[in-house]
Amino acid sequence: MASVHNFNAGPSILPKTVFEKASQAILNYNNTGLSILEIGHRTALFQEVMDEARALVKELMQLDDDHEVLFLHGGASTQFMQVPMNLLDDKETSAYTDTGVWSSKAIKEAKLFDRVEVV
Repeated sequence: MASVHNFNAGPSILPKTVFEKASQAILNYNNTGLSILEIGHRTALFQEVMDEARALVKELMQLDDDHEVLFLHGGASTQFMQVPMNLLDDKETSAYTDTGVWSSKAIKEAKLFDRVEVV
């Protein structure tokens, strides 16, 4: 069977080995007798999962300790609201380039939190 490729935005094709490891973790994470889905998010065991994920992202992105990795809920569109809400105060102005549908959505969200200049 020929390989299938997904060139769309959003979820993408993953190697079979990723699914195999994930399926093992769903049944029995690291031989703990628990599924990764059953481990409390405040436990030391799950903290290890998060620490490893952060370390791998930093390694892949070549980030030093001056950078923090955040795992946030929501899709990419959520960032249209999160960025101005968290990084700008009410005395600042953000600059956007209106290049189409996605930038128009970002501008609309940013206007809820700060002054926006479309350049």
